[in-house]
Amino acid sequence: MRHGKKFNHLGRKKGHRDALLMNMTNSLILHKRINTTLAKAKALRVYAEPILTRAKDNTTHSRRMVFADLQSKEVITELFDVIAPKISERPGGYCRIIKTGFRKGDGAEIAMIELVDFNEILKPKAGNEKGGTRRSRRRGGSTGEKSALGLASAAAIAPSVVQPDVANDTLADKEEE
Repeated sequence: MRHGKKFNHLGRKKGHRDALLMNMTNSLILHKRINTTLAKAKALRVYAEPILTRAKDNTTHSRRMVFADLQSKEVITELFDVIAPKISERPGGYCRIIKTGFRKGDGAEIAMIELVDFNEILKPKAGNEKGGTRRSRRRGGSTGEKSALGLASAAAIAPSVVQPDVANDTLADKEEE
């Protein structure tokens, strides 16, 4: 019985599975993003994340440990020189899996796995960081201030929708206070 055994064997023997994960990790490091099935992407994340963590420490020992897993000098150079400096501040979670649909031939679920710090589209900008905590949708306070502020902000956003004289009156009232 296999109760509680969560390791996905991917329908392969150990040698084949190890070679598959090694080659996929090499491709992920070189290309920063690859498309594969969802099951392989999840297995790859479990295999690649400890290797990426080991690469954050650029010592001879860590290079040899990573080389034992990946067996490619080109990949080791890319990993330690390009990827490791970018992920040095991240405390884990270096890979992102995005489901992209189903394969036409057999209906297998396809996913894209990528390195998080190398996606320029989803990467947050340094200037856009909010410096506070989350706020709920409801906010307390007097209703008069909220309606005046809401009307003034609505006038700033969509001036053609809000009547100009009403928006100017509320702004003038706000300045008098």
